[in-house]
Amino acid sequence: TVFNSLNHNMTLTEFKFIWYMEYSHRMWGRVVGLAYILPAAYFWRKGWLSRPMKGCVLALCGLVCFQGLLGWYMVKSGLEEKPDSYDIPRVSQYRLAAHLGSALVLYSASLWTGLSLLLPRQKLPETRQLLRLRQYAHGTTALIFLTALSGAFVAGLDAGLVYNSFPKMGERWIPDDLLAFSPVLRNIFENPTTVQFDHRILGIASVTAVTALYLFSRKIPLPRRTRMAVTSLLAVACVQ
Repeated sequence: TVFNSLNHNMTLTEFKFIWYMEYSHRMWGRVVGLAYILPAAYFWRKGWLSRPMKGCVLALCGLVCFQGLLGWYMVKSGLEEKPDSYDIPRVSQYRLAAHLGSALVLYSASLWTGLSLLLPRQKLPETRQLLRLRQYAHGTTALIFLTALSGAFVAGLDAGLVYNSFPKMGERWIPDDLLAFSPVLRNIFENPTTVQFDHRILGIASVTAVTALYLFSRKIPLPRRTRMAVTSLLAVACVQ
């Protein structure tokens, strides 16, 4: 039904390209899972893991399996037949955001665990400035995470195609259809205009927060490794 109404001009070569992209993504995900689970099981059996590390390994293993399950659940939403709809088939933006969010959590937790084992923790005097810097860094992390999740909603709704001008959206700073859906809360998650608008605001806020974090860190005596991390964060934010 979908092919006849929307994609009847698609060639076999074009279909194969999409199919192999999806197939490669699934196979790569399984390889990543095995690359984690098999060595973890080997280290566990050899007795090389401390008790706290065993808990961490189990949590990461659970996240790996959960990520795969979420991927299946997300793809399933794009295969459901909708007889009354002639819209382009797409996965649920909610499930896409959950899939991306769990991937970010898994990656961050894996990186944090690995760096904690490779690099010894540096003891620094708990000054008020250092405490504020740590709190601000955590807040910036949460903001970046929220911005990334909003990007999943943009992708899920093809909201990036609605307006292609910046900083204005079309001829206006605030689009007319920003709150077109009812109830109002639906606009945040289902209105393509609002989703793109929110993503722009969150992106600008994230870059601003990272810049402020960098400037604030320059006023505090920090180890070289920490300075490199903050500088790299600013560089990546600018590239992004």
